[in-house]
Amino acid sequence: MTESDPEELDERLLVLSETELPEGSSPPWPGKAAPGGAVRVRPPAGPEGEPPGAEGEEDEEEPLLGSAASRRVAYAWDKEARLAAGTGRSTEMNLFLDDPEFAEIVLKAEQAIECEVFPERISQGSSGSYFVKDPKGKTIGVFKPKSEEPYGHLNPKWTKYFHKICCPCCFGRGCLVPNQGYLSETGASLVDSKLGLGVVPKTKVVWLVSETFNYSAIDRAKSRGKKYALEKVPTVGKKFNRIGLPPKVGSFQLFVEGYKEADHWLRKFETDPLPENTRKQFQSQFERLVVLDYVTRNTDRGNDNWLVRYEKQCDEMDLSNKDIQWTTDKDPIIKIAAIDNGLAFPFKHPDEWRAYPFHWAWLPQAKVPFSEETRELILPRISDMNFVQDLSEDLYELFKTDKGFDKPTFENQMSVMRGQILNLTQALKDGQSPIQLVQMPRVIVERSHGGSQGRIVHLSNTFTQTFHSRKPFFSSW
Repeated sequence: MTESDPEELDERLLVLSETELPEGSSPPWPGKAAPGGAVRVRPPAGPEGEPPGAEGEEDEEEPLLGSAASRRVAYAWDKEARLAAGTGRSTEMNLFLDDPEFAEIVLKAEQAIECEVFPERISQGSSGSYFVKDPKGKTIGVFKPKSEEPYGHLNPKWTKYFHKICCPCCFGRGCLVPNQGYLSETGASLVDSKLGLGVVPKTKVVWLVSETFNYSAIDRAKSRGKKYALEKVPTVGKKFNRIGLPPKVGSFQLFVEGYKEADHWLRKFETDPLPENTRKQFQSQFERLVVLDYVTRNTDRGNDNWLVRYEKQCDEMDLSNKDIQWTTDKDPIIKIAAIDNGLAFPFKHPDEWRAYPFHWAWLPQAKVPFSEETRELILPRISDMNFVQDLSEDLYELFKTDKGFDKPTFENQMSVMRGQILNLTQALKDGQSPIQLVQMPRVIVERSHGGSQGRIVHLSNTFTQTFHSRKPFFSSW
């Protein structure tokens, strides 16, 4: 498809099911389709059935719509086709039909950028990541563009650039797929949701464009030239399909408030022990973090990239007063947030220079056997081979959206994940602790070539279990 073929673009098929629509609403097109059926969607027609912009304004960009619902209905074309034709805007690409609350938050971010409340780059880390704000300037999310990751060609951190150029043999992690951190962030959120852990802030793949992002000089020059042409020669400027900078794809994680780095609270808990009920609550949250990291084989989990919120409860009767009185009969509330999941899902176990251990394995909480609460939550799910296969299929649908997707490599990633799940299942059944879990032999579970690739696993399907015996040069256990 080319830019000179807009009629074919208008006839793109949009595959939607009625279950994806908000409850109680009807499809925005004539007639109804069965779940999974194809429905033709056209842009809203002009007066007397004329196509939009029939009076010489066919190339003018549509305004930002005011609500997520109206934005999801209008111009719901295939995003990949729109990108290929050069007509895509971030507003049109972020269609979260199954999650209207998340769609509203992303819409606020888009509206803030339209109002020149731009995302702010985060100074920490080895890649370009940004605090995203709403129109009032409140931080609502963290956006990590694919092009600004350590392997990305637009990484703004010059220290990592020189590291990559001057010492490529020691750059990155040889067990990870390069430049797919944004998918790892989103995949960890998916695993968290499927397992019911509730420790990862909701994360999805989003398209955004902002002047504060790191763009090449060519992209900025093109944008300035098009804007100048639109101002000076409007008839020529209207011929440009996209006037501004190109949208960037990346992971968008909801911002969590009231949290501090775990290292801060862990040091404080050493001198000021937690009340017994709060300690049990923290242990339960900690075990969920362990499950997440072990299943996804996170290679970058230190005590500085998971967060803890620890707060006392106040008496409801005193909330209207200016001086809130803290109660002494209620235990404090504690909650964990697992952020920075961009270095997970390896296609092999680390076996080169470093082992990339889980730093939580040295904490006192790692020596306590998994609780009955955790076993009842996790064990019934991961013991079901159909659940594991369904999880793999959901991850496949996510990972295949990347241009550099390679199916054999993805299968290797899933083989590592299945092996991790197999070990976790055995550890939970035997009543072991997190430290005992990480000391178990590393396993790879590969699907046989003759097995079916659907979501339902039959008993005739076979898996090959092998042990990964090679260890990296620097190993902790």
